[in-house]
Amino acid sequence: MAMEASQRPLRLRCSVQNYDWGRFGEESTVARLFRRNSGKEIELGQPYAEFWMGTHESGPSFVVVAEGSGTEAVTLKKWTGANPGALGDKVVEKWGSDLPFLFKVAPVLQLLSFVPVALSDGFDILSVAKALSIQAHPDKELARMLHKMRPSVYKDPNHKPEMAIALTEFKALCGFVSIEELKDVLVAVPEITQLLGNDEASKILSQDLNGYVDAKSFLQLVFTKLMTASKEAVSELVSKLKARLDLENKIRTLTEKEQLVLLLEKQYQADVGVIAAFLFNYVKLSPGEALYIGPNEPHAYISGECIECMATSDNVVRAGLTPKYIDKQTLCSMLTYKQGFPEILRGSPINPYVSRFRPPFDEFEVDRCLLPSKQSVDFSAIPGPSIFVVVAGEGRMEVGSVVEELRIMEGDVYFVPAQTEIRLSAGADGPIKLYRAGVNSRIFA
Repeated sequence: MAMEASQRPLRLRCSVQNYDWGRFGEESTVARLFRRNSGKEIELGQPYAEFWMGTHESGPSFVVVAEGSGTEAVTLKKWTGANPGALGDKVVEKWGSDLPFLFKVAPVLQLLSFVPVALSDGFDILSVAKALSIQAHPDKELARMLHKMRPSVYKDPNHKPEMAIALTEFKALCGFVSIEELKDVLVAVPEITQLLGNDEASKILSQDLNGYVDAKSFLQLVFTKLMTASKEAVSELVSKLKARLDLENKIRTLTEKEQLVLLLEKQYQADVGVIAAFLFNYVKLSPGEALYIGPNEPHAYISGECIECMATSDNVVRAGLTPKYIDKQTLCSMLTYKQGFPEILRGSPINPYVSRFRPPFDEFEVDRCLLPSKQSVDFSAIPGPSIFVVVAGEGRMEVGSVVEELRIMEGDVYFVPAQTEIRLSAGADGPIKLYRAGVNSRIFA
């Protein structure tokens, strides 16, 4: 029996983003996936930053049609609009006929390293790409307002909670340090104290927060004062900071955060983000670990490669470490100013080969599948849609109870409609590594 069109997996041709912080040529996982997915050659002088899978208009995916079929290629967004049943009743009821999540592969940048050598300036820093900006993504209410005010900058009216799953060692700044850690920063980084003024710094060092509603309001004052300082003041303090750390590096081992700050200064001279880095948690993920970030939470991805999933949005409010549009006032006013180290997800085993990463957001969850050679695994039919991406290896995809088999390999991306059962089998030549993004299963409970 033939399978209905709205139940058949759809192979997708996906989009790539060439942001300047991406990796170049063959070094980029994104470039290799895009070449295999699209059949296009890699441009060696071009940075490849993000591989997008979904329906967002800034990087749409297209449904692949057979050559000579006489059928025009259509975007996945247009296809789901014409076939809403493929999304499932619950998804259509909650989000309409559009996919609620955006899936990405992102080599955030080259891994950066410090090479200590006997030079007068302490470190010779090899920086082959750039860190992402200090940024946050607005909640729904703010997104609607920003989109209405500046549609050329804020592309859509949706929020953008997100999750990053490390493919390699992955480093990021995420969320604010605790008040106790902030006190240590003020002692260890006199340049921040100089910018704040001795009176403000003394209040937190003495734990005298009278006049402030809570620690969060004090943190907001500190961060806002830092981010809105004049260019001249910031340039002077960043220069002093670099000179001090270069000198101290000759007599002691710099902390990881201090080393990171020197890297950032090398990439973004006289940028306020260099100093602001001291206020954020420095997070390091091993492959297979994940970090999720809610709306209005500050972060900056530093190095590594990752799988990203998020609500379908491209809204970013930036305030440092970027040549792009900066909106410091909006960023400083929108943040939650939560403090403390973020939660690290390590995935919950679904079976011996699949782990599930489920953040506290309705729009998405991600499965990580590491399937050894000659082994098979079943993905049961679920009430919502999925996108599968093969990042390594090759094998077969069997669809439902009917005898329909698809050969799959690195770079292949498939949209799998709701209520479609999938069996994946790895070939004899090696394992398959793939990821599945879908609507968070908690909404179907």
